[in-house]
Amino acid sequence: MLKTTRKTMQRIVQLTVLAAAITTSVGCFVPIYSARPERRVQQLLYTSEDLRSMVAEWERFWFLDSPSHMTPIRTHGGIM
Repeated sequence: MLKTTRKTMQRIVQLTVLAAAITTSVGCFVPIYSARPERRVQQLLYTSEDLRSMVAEWERFWFLDSPSHMTPIRTHGGIM
């Protein structure tokens, strides 16, 4: 009984690893961009814009876009 359970668990782990390997390489079998060059360029531009805005959003979330208070040059921050 113990041997059968162990073999079943090994089979489940193997199938899980195989499924993970297959699903992570789907982009190789199914192209994510169009075959038409003009459409592909448009898709690549949209993708790059999305990635660029994602970086800006990440910096805004972690307050990395704010001026540092540790700089030797002090910024006023109020209305002059």
